[in-house]
Amino acid sequence: MKRQFKEYLFDKHYFVQDSKKSKKDAFAVMYALANLFGIRILSGGERLQKEMISLASFRLGEYVPKAFYKGFPQSVRNLSADELLFDQLVHYSVTYGFGHFDEPGHSLFEKEFERAAFKEDVPVRDFSVLTEAEAEEKLWQIVRDLLAGSRPLSDSQYTLVCDYLKTYPVQVERIGSKLTAVRLLLEFRDSYFARFLFMSDIIKVLDEINYRKYGKTDMRELNLKNKDRKFIASLIDAMFESGRVDLADCYEKKKLWCGLLHHIHYRPRTEQARCFVNAMRGRRNGSVYSAFERAMAEGDIRSAVKVLKDGKGSGALLRNLNYILSRCRDQEESDYVVGQIDTDNVILLIQLLLRYAEPDIPGIPRTFAFTKHEQMNVHREKENETAARKSCLSEEQTVWISENISNKLKHLLKGRLGRVYIDPAMRNYALPLRESTSQGGFGVLAAGTHIPIGDAKKIRAFTYWEKVNDIDLSVIGLTEDGWQKEFSWRTMAGNQSEAVTYSGDQTSGFYGGSEYYDVDLKAFRKKYPKLRYLIFCDNVYSCIPFSECICRAGYMVRDIEDSGQIYEPKTVNSAFSVNCPSTFAYLFGLDVEKMELIWLNAARSGNNRVAGDEPADFLLELFHVTDVINVYTFFEMMAEELAADPKDAELIVTNQPIIAPEGAEVIREYDFERMIALMNK
Repeated sequence: MKRQFKEYLFDKHYFVQDSKKSKKDAFAVMYALANLFGIRILSGGERLQKEMISLASFRLGEYVPKAFYKGFPQSVRNLSADELLFDQLVHYSVTYGFGHFDEPGHSLFEKEFERAAFKEDVPVRDFSVLTEAEAEEKLWQIVRDLLAGSRPLSDSQYTLVCDYLKTYPVQVERIGSKLTAVRLLLEFRDSYFARFLFMSDIIKVLDEINYRKYGKTDMRELNLKNKDRKFIASLIDAMFESGRVDLADCYEKKKLWCGLLHHIHYRPRTEQARCFVNAMRGRRNGSVYSAFERAMAEGDIRSAVKVLKDGKGSGALLRNLNYILSRCRDQEESDYVVGQIDTDNVILLIQLLLRYAEPDIPGIPRTFAFTKHEQMNVHREKENETAARKSCLSEEQTVWISENISNKLKHLLKGRLGRVYIDPAMRNYALPLRESTSQGGFGVLAAGTHIPIGDAKKIRAFTYWEKVNDIDLSVIGLTEDGWQKEFSWRTMAGNQSEAVTYSGDQTSGFYGGSEYYDVDLKAFRKKYPKLRYLIFCDNVYSCIPFSECICRAGYMVRDIEDSGQIYEPKTVNSAFSVNCPSTFAYLFGLDVEKMELIWLNAARSGNNRVAGDEPADFLLELFHVTDVINVYTFFEMMAEELAADPKDAELIVTNQPIIAPEGAEVIREYDFERMIALMNK
């Protein structure tokens, strides 16, 4: 089986037996996995092979360069602010000043430091070993579940799907996401995937080609090669042949269509094609949204709702709910609008439930985070935009809408599953709704998930890299009202303490570099009482995208008085690849008051070279996602009956080691694919 499949299954706590290799060292391998990585084998132990040690080592940290201060964190705290600053200045002079990146730099003042043997208590990681046949079956189930999702996939998820379809001769029967269908169409250049698209989706095809092949984000800037022009022209003809022409939806992108048809020199072959071309080039706009806006401008709410719902479905009505309700003149009109919601789109209802969790405050600028090409784009309202805003609902309206959406969601999900046991701890876990911007690897969680830390532990964040001169790990502290304080290479010389300690800014080119932060939340709360939240982020100071270098990041949960090396794989809770086509990524956050880590894992668009120059307060909404809906409440809605004991359940949702009754399915916090399938059932 291919290495990439084994890596993906490792992140799901599976090893895969290679039938061509020896199993004679199974016991020694079992001992090594337990001793080095805290891995316990639940089943298939007789299939263990030596190669599994190197796989675990790679996923949890095969080669991690020494930090600038080798005795971190103790040696850092023993040096004065002047010594720390001087170390940094000398190191920068040697690297950026003289261009010497060949050898990793270390402190001039640090004394020799001898580490104690590793003696920290660490949680056990439970794994199973699959045969190749079992692994292929497991992968196919994962791929089917991913393809069922209506949301765009993360880069690692899409890569898995793509590699699987290239390796195994399977027939794809369902693709829930138009973007996934578009990407597969372009990857394979196989018209089979066009059956999951309509004519209006060709604009999405154009956008993907323009971005991935030509590096452009503006579709008005077209300079396609002849091969791509012919491909799009053939795709348009195929849509006419298959009858998948949604003319009203094409009107919504009329200007883009007009430009595209001119750019590819499209020649219609049928009367229907000629009518389509004339419609796109003509003055009339027959889109549903044009008719909807006309009705809204006339104040005819009922007609506007009917036009939108008949033409685009309840989903479009829900997406424009704020706009429509803010224009309603009385409660009767509002009741009518909400009464027209009859969608079966679970994900859309969940997204709206999160949207209406907090009311908009008039006069306060809003921040919008949206996804484009697997990256987070952020727009903060300008003063004139805030002043001109009309779609602002009262708190009472927001609560009323939220209750209506919640009731519809419960009604839609009720009874989908049988007897279900749900571990109460699953209330801390968020649903996988924002996967498109996330990076892949071991221990990756859904954005908004909370991990309790405990008083006797601290968080050690890390990043390490190769094939680039300098990547920076930084921390942004936030107060409740959004004021922020920067902890980074340019501020930490005078801020080292028991509360937050920084390992030094290592720049070392192709030999690889690393950086760490230690945060003791109890000590941090005492030293910085106004700072409630911390945001960890990575940025490439060398100003090349993560996708062109090798970078991994994650965190360890360590004892306050830690033993062993700076980087101990046993204590790694997550280690993932940062490979987005930008220079900036948010990793995770900390809630200092609740002593919890909050998973963020989002790639941000742009070329930011330093962390503190951009506001991070908009991320705080992710800190409260599980207060609105979480894995526990989602499965609770679907359960026909809640089981008090796992042995009585048909489905078990837990993150704890458990022996499931025969025939029962177990869903863990990392089984994103299964949850995605259930949300799209």
